[in-house]
Amino acid sequence: MLCITLLPGDYFTVDNDTVIQFDRLSGERVHLTIHAPKTVPVLRGEVLERQGGKRPDCVADVSPRYVHQLPWDHKKKQALAELRAVLDGMGDGPEARAAREKLSAIFPQAQRP
Repeated sequence: MLCITLLPGDYFTVDNDTVIQFDRLSGERVHLTIHAPKTVPVLRGEVLERQGGKRPDCVADVSPRYVHQLPWDHKKKQALAELRAVLDGMGDGPEARAAREKLSAIFPQAQRP
């Protein structure tokens, strides 16, 4: 089985006349745009199975566990660096230590800008 990692806007083709494009990510859902000839049936798996179709053997069982991630960009990276600098200036009091621990739980030091 081929596994493809895509960024928004990326696409791949199937059989030269079907194009599947990663449109966007919205929460836990991926939005795909599919351009295919009208003669090519395109069904979501749940619709296929509800209509009595068999789940393809190549479809992997995926754990229902979801991973929530914050979209990361330059502004968030800068804000994190500024927040760490403010905490560094607060000294080593109990409130500053508690805030550093909470911040490190969310953004481990390995990701520190």
